[in-house]
Amino acid sequence: MQPKAVPTVTEYHDNLIDRLFIWLFSWKMSQALGAGTQVSGYGGFVDLSKQIVQGRDAQQQQAIVAQVLQSLVPAPVLWTIRTFFAPTRLVCVLNAWFAAKMFEWLVGPCEVVVAKIELADGTVRSQPSGVQIEKCRYLADSGCVGMCVNMCKVPTQAFFTEKFGIPLTMIPNFEDLSCEMIFGKIPPLPEADVAYQQPCLKGQCPTANLTAAACPKLG
Repeated sequence: MQPKAVPTVTEYHDNLIDRLFIWLFSWKMSQALGAGTQVSGYGGFVDLSKQIVQGRDAQQQQAIVAQVLQSLVPAPVLWTIRTFFAPTRLVCVLNAWFAAKMFEWLVGPCEVVVAKIELADGTVRSQPSGVQIEKCRYLADSGCVGMCVNMCKVPTQAFFTEKFGIPLTMIPNFEDLSCEMIFGKIPPLPEADVAYQQPCLKGQCPTANLTAAACPKLG
């Protein structure tokens, strides 16, 4: 019998800027949650996420993350961007570049890629407004489909699409833990989003329900 392959564990070496972002987001999450964590660094950030999930449904989890995200960007800045910066090709491309540079501490190594965007007239345009995440650090550390969707994908999509006025769709790959962010692409409704049909990650999630068709935490 062939021995079972051991999942590869990626080592991250957070620099000073990475640690500052981890601390800032963790602090904001602690404020929204009303509780802290004894775990330091990125592990503490994930631990706070798990605390938010406990005893809350999908909508309540998403609401807390939305509160955290909005607390990081002043309301006048959101209004200015939403009012004066239409989601043009250039704006979407710049957002992809910004995301690839600023969010590596959260999701791991990533790069800007060309994505296909369907325009209002039905035509399709190729533009470098996608971000390919090699292996999502958050998904790998949490090991949970529900946390990926409720704590990252859905609130992040809503934040950029509704608060910034720049459409964003995130497409996680639960097979290899990669993900693609596409700026300029309107996110699908939950009933049309395949992420909501994803079962628990076998061997990844400690509370996985392997008999359920989809992860129970998806709501």
